[in-house]
Amino acid sequence: MTKFSDLGLAEILLRALNREGYETPTSIQAQAIPLLLQGRDLLGIAQTGTGKTAAFALPILERFAADRRRPAPFTARALVLAPTRELAAQIADSFRAYGQFLRPSVGVVVGGVSHRPQIDMLARGLDVLVATPGRLLDHIASGRFKPATTEVLVLDEADHMLDLGFIVPIRQIVAKLPKKRQTLLFSATMPREIAGLAQDMLNDPAQVSVTPVATTAERVDQHVFLVDGGAKRDILVELMNNAEISRAIVFTRTKRGADRVAQHLDAAGVGAEAIHGNKSQSQRIRALDSFRKGRTRVLVATDIAARGIDVDGVTHVVNYELPEVPEAYVHRIGRTARGGASGHAISLCDNGERSLLRQIEKLTRQTLSVTDRRSADQRHEESEPARRARRGNGAAPKGHSAGHGAARHAPKHPRREGPQRDGQRQSAPLPANGQKRRAHGGGGRRPGAPQA
Repeated sequence: MTKFSDLGLAEILLRALNREGYETPTSIQAQAIPLLLQGRDLLGIAQTGTGKTAAFALPILERFAADRRRPAPFTARALVLAPTRELAAQIADSFRAYGQFLRPSVGVVVGGVSHRPQIDMLARGLDVLVATPGRLLDHIASGRFKPATTEVLVLDEADHMLDLGFIVPIRQIVAKLPKKRQTLLFSATMPREIAGLAQDMLNDPAQVSVTPVATTAERVDQHVFLVDGGAKRDILVELMNNAEISRAIVFTRTKRGADRVAQHLDAAGVGAEAIHGNKSQSQRIRALDSFRKGRTRVLVATDIAARGIDVDGVTHVVNYELPEVPEAYVHRIGRTARGGASGHAISLCDNGERSLLRQIEKLTRQTLSVTDRRSADQRHEESEPARRARRGNGAAPKGHSAGHGAARHAPKHPRREGPQRDGQRQSAPLPANGQKRRAHGGGGRRPGAPQA
């Protein structure tokens, strides 16, 4: 079995890994670290929880251990771009932990906070700068960050940056970097846009893939409950009465929905907090810290906010609402079964979400186990179109499939939480359509600029 000492890392890093409890490298670490130590560009296909942060942080720190030159003011030797504020903060913490005996200067630049402390930090020069693209562009435009001498560029969770509309800002940043640099791109999935970005950015890259594209973690037990839409909150409370659920993340589509679910759980005696883009940075940090330390048992999150959640020991992920983009399901359930542990993913699916469930099963190439908890009326509603078809000409009407016709008559899902600069996203009520508002209280979203 490969050990970290076999990978060519300096003793000063091995000592830090030993103190942090790292014993053997994960698959992506064992494959990527030797390649990166050779100076190769890298395209890494890896889900969250596979150890990819250490896979790129350790070779960067090895570079600094071998060459301890001091960075010039308003520059950074290594630049890491991340999609969310939380993820940026956690990457920076990882650099500090792995480099605790090397003591590199590490800074974070994100939106939602004052510019002045960031400017003061940049003025001192940094070994490692971890940033979200929008705020970094602000500092580049004002001359407070000068990327022309950056030696290493890392794009983490590139597919999520695509979801947030960051591809154009990323290209603008890359255009200002030196041509001679080492570039690393990590992504859980590989849509065409990311493949194109990789082709433009990387120079003869090595490729490491530790999880096939669009597959779910093998150690996650997945189950679906078919439910009435109005019964979701009560069933969620019922699930949380299971003592085996010691630390859970519950996913909603909207910020308003996250708040309502968290309030309902809290009122039922289940300690819960919500985390999403409308929360201030300090609120998000407090909620995440409380969840990490076990003071809060349940964290209710939107997809965008959850990308920064890197917490060990999450036993269960609950999809209170199925995501409209099936790839998001893969990311969601990757929050459990981290570091070789097993985990559970539970999805609450009402009749209007059956088409989303089919998309998830098609993408992940599996059929999920199902328990039907719907009322008799909801079961009847689903089967009625098939009955009408049989009474007619024996074939289901065009656009229907037997057993799933109710989806056509269900209210449309609220759109995904729309990305806007610095995480400030405005919500709007659902258009009047004669349908009863769902329990999650989702709403339409106006488009905006990328979150920074």
